[in-house]
Amino acid sequence: MYREHTKVIQIGDRVIGGGNPVLIQSMTNTKTDDVTATINQIKRLEQAGCEIVRCTVPGIEAAKALAQIKKEITIPLVADIHFDYKMAIAAIENGADKIRINPGNIGGREKVSEVVKAARERMIPIRVGVNSGSLEKELIERYHGVTAEGIVESALDKVHMIEDFGYDNIVISIKSSDVTMCVKAHEILADKTQYPLHVGITESGTVMSGNIKSAVGLGIILYQGIGDTIRVSLTGDPVEEIKSAKLILRALGLRTGGIEVVSCPTCGRTNIDLIGLANQVETMVQGYDLDIKVAVMGCAVNGPGEAKEADIGIAGGIGEGLLIKKGEIVKKVPEHALLDTLKYELDHWEKTK
Repeated sequence: MYREHTKVIQIGDRVIGGGNPVLIQSMTNTKTDDVTATINQIKRLEQAGCEIVRCTVPGIEAAKALAQIKKEITIPLVADIHFDYKMAIAAIENGADKIRINPGNIGGREKVSEVVKAARERMIPIRVGVNSGSLEKELIERYHGVTAEGIVESALDKVHMIEDFGYDNIVISIKSSDVTMCVKAHEILADKTQYPLHVGITESGTVMSGNIKSAVGLGIILYQGIGDTIRVSLTGDPVEEIKSAKLILRALGLRTGGIEVVSCPTCGRTNIDLIGLANQVETMVQGYDLDIKVAVMGCAVNGPGEAKEADIGIAGGIGEGLLIKKGEIVKKVPEHALLDTLKYELDHWEKTK
């Protein structure tokens, strides 16, 4: 698979590429120079399972804030730079573990050279980021519009510019909100470079639409062995991005550990608030480091049979419910006690399994 042959890049105390596990990223939506708010959000992301975090650095106060932020977090910190090469250098000087730039947006080869020099001194990786919305006019004209081929050419042009300065500590990201274009671009790029790829569907939308587009796009790309780190970009709480990324990786067999929750789609036999119960269970299990499957079923008729592949499950009835293990009914409990009963079992899993 392509991912096994990519260059290994170190970001803080983590590595990507070379067949290492696909790492999950997110980006803060706080003002970076609001140090307390940014640290608090990153800690929530860490708790949810975020492995690399990115912060925007629009000005010098944000760059200086990185030094304080790094002292309070445990995951690598990436600085996102848009137009000012001086902010990239300032971010590196203040401890960023990686910087994200589009070399075409920061003022020409001389300025890119200065950024590369600063990165080389501290062996900081540079993520070359190109989005379909920032494609150069000449490439749009050559390819008669924004295309996957144009996005790839733009990205590789920027990579070659950095390579010309004698630096190859590089990660590439090419993104589009068009899922099929994004997939095609990654397929093309995978054949043209051995640098690790950060994969995402940019501007994918709200939690609902963004999850669907990201799951489809990332699923196709990752299934082909392409991609070394991912972000699910959502308009919402960034913690939701982590939850979604973990589920995508798990569904593809690229991540184990953590509880998988399965639940039935409900029908006329359902006599409990299954939707509410399933959501409560999904939230509750986030705090457990158990590699098991939990089923939440709507009725006592089919519940045991449908949940037989799960390690443990609960099924609702009329005023009562069932606790099920490996398809076998263990006991009946009052409906109001279902969630607490499941929690007790998970808390004591090694003793009760």
